[in-house]
Amino acid sequence: MRLFRFLPSWRRAGAALLLLLAAGCITVKVAIFEEPGPFKEKVISGYGRDKVLLLDISGAILEGPHRILGLLKGVTAPARVKEELEKAAKDDRIKAVVVKINSPGGTVAAADVIFHELQAFKAERGVPVVVCLEGLATSGGYYVAQAGDVIVAYPTCITGSIGVLAMKLNLRGLMDKVGVDEDLVKTGRWKDFWSPFRPATPQEKEMMQQVIDSFYQRFVNVVAEGRRLSLKETLKVADGRIFTAAQAKDLKLVDQLGYLDDALGLAKSRAGLPKEAKVVRYHRPGSYKPTIYSGLPDLDLEMAGPQFLYLWWAGGA
Repeated sequence: MRLFRFLPSWRRAGAALLLLLAAGCITVKVAIFEEPGPFKEKVISGYGRDKVLLLDISGAILEGPHRILGLLKGVTAPARVKEELEKAAKDDRIKAVVVKINSPGGTVAAADVIFHELQAFKAERGVPVVVCLEGLATSGGYYVAQAGDVIVAYPTCITGSIGVLAMKLNLRGLMDKVGVDEDLVKTGRWKDFWSPFRPATPQEKEMMQQVIDSFYQRFVNVVAEGRRLSLKETLKVADGRIFTAAQAKDLKLVDQLGYLDDALGLAKSRAGLPKEAKVVRYHRPGSYKPTIYSGLPDLDLEMAGPQFLYLWWAGGA
């Protein structure tokens, strides 16, 4: 310790701290990621007592960040949507909701949960819900839209892609090239079902087809009920095709063509609000978006492992 006398005071303090840390006397907690705070309301436009909530569903629709190999960007998770709806449910000044959707879809479970939460909110509050489909609203994005009373689509929107995917990587060829093999111990014939380390067997493909057929039937039923179509009418458009907004309108998949301002105006009209009524959105500190068009998403989607997807996958074979 005598050596410390020859060091400047700031170096002596630093050296002492390092010694204490090494001895286990001090524990330092460093937060790598900032803890998220509660949502706060921001007025986007208008004035007055009553409000229209603008809810954003953008990017891939996934259960949570554990599904992403990269950074969490351009993703909508059920947890965030539910938190916003719970906040809105407690505010009796929220008289209508506009859900703007710009998404290629995502997992079956995440899309279904968000659809369910929107339906539950409508049942609890009884306020009009208007959906606005922006540039892309396919598969799971279109599934979520069925919770709306009215669907408005941008004239340049691409929508549809009603169907289900079940994907996996087949790494067998790569493993053979690099000389890697798999050792596996299992308890039953199907325990390694849909393994990425070998091609799927005909029996596995048949079993997987049964699973996705069930999810597909649910998708068809949701669209038939949401759009007030017969099952026969719905099946005609539920073959995975994408549609332009004009085509979707002719097929009764959307109600009208327009823009976000049109959807907001429609929501205000249905709620009996003046044109000047407030439009608000919820945000976390540091993520403020100043206009109704802010925050266009990155549509990067990176997922690993078996996934059941309500997703438009343009690269599929």
